Amino acid sequence: MSQSETVIEIRNLSKVYRDFWGRPKVRALNALSLDIKKGEVFGLLGPNGSGKTTTLKLLLGLLFPTEGEVKVLGKSAADVSKNERIGYLPEESYLYRFLNAYETLDFYGRLFDMTAAQRKERSEKLLDLVKLAPQSRRRQLKEYSKGMQRRIGVAQALINDPDLVMLDEPTSGLDPLGNRDMKDLILDLKAQGKTVLMCSHLLADVQDVCDRIAILYGGELKVMGRVDELLTAQDKTQIRSSKLSDAALKEVQEVLKRHDADFTVDQPTASLEDLFLKTVQESRERPGHRNVTDRQSVT
Repeated sequence: MSQSETVIEIRNLSKVYRDFWGRPKVRALNALSLDIKKGEVFGLLGPNGSGKTTTLKLLLGLLFPTEGEVKVLGKSAADVSKNERIGYLPEESYLYRFLNAYETLDFYGRLFDMTAAQRKERSEKLLDLVKLAPQSRRRQLKEYSKGMQRRIGVAQALINDPDLVMLDEPTSGLDPLGNRDMKDLILDLKAQGKTVLMCSHLLADVQDVCDRIAILYGGELKVMGRVDELLTAQDKTQIRSSKLSDAALKEVQEVLKRHDADFTVDQPTASLEDLFLKTVQESRERPGHRNVTDRQSVT
């Protein structure tokens, strides 16, 4: 596959949940359109009830859209054969409590018709990758902490060596060290050419690993674009210098007052948390307002 290939293509996607009598109850998504390219890490953000989980379930074919079109890895989202190339970590991993780490990965490997040798080799590699301590691998999962269960959840999501990895709150329950390990793993998946779609409420994590993000509110796309571009403060200029004395600083200020000089400068960036909160606040105050800078991904 070429580097520019579109892995996920969503066009005018809407999802309406209906009540027992078939009457519209909740519009979870409204005319969502976006593309996700091969080899990028894409962050899907939004407050609770914004449509993130619904979007993931539509991509997996667990739900059917009310309107619109969804293609994943070149196939319709309703085509379950495409799921053989997808790794999915749900927000709450549903693992068998009485299995140990090896038995868990062996079970999931059997679902993909892997041979016993392949399952054993892959399991050892993944347990090392998620840094689960060797002394813990033979213990039943019911004895695991939430962070350890999260590591196993990530390992099972990668058992089939997927092309597309979908992670829902991947750092949930992890301590700071485990959090850093998870972010390094996501960047390693990107380096391997895999595509990662992640949802997270930990905005600093998203800022560290994502190439592009989309922020949803009320089922609508409000902001989409590259993280570095969205967080750049366009109305401010920043000049950086090291070991600048007070005298030198004063002299520079005087020069800037007298001359229209040409400087090498960059613009300061806000935090992703600031952008997120600002987007939610503006969405509440101005329901129809959108700020999608990534126009090439929306047609």
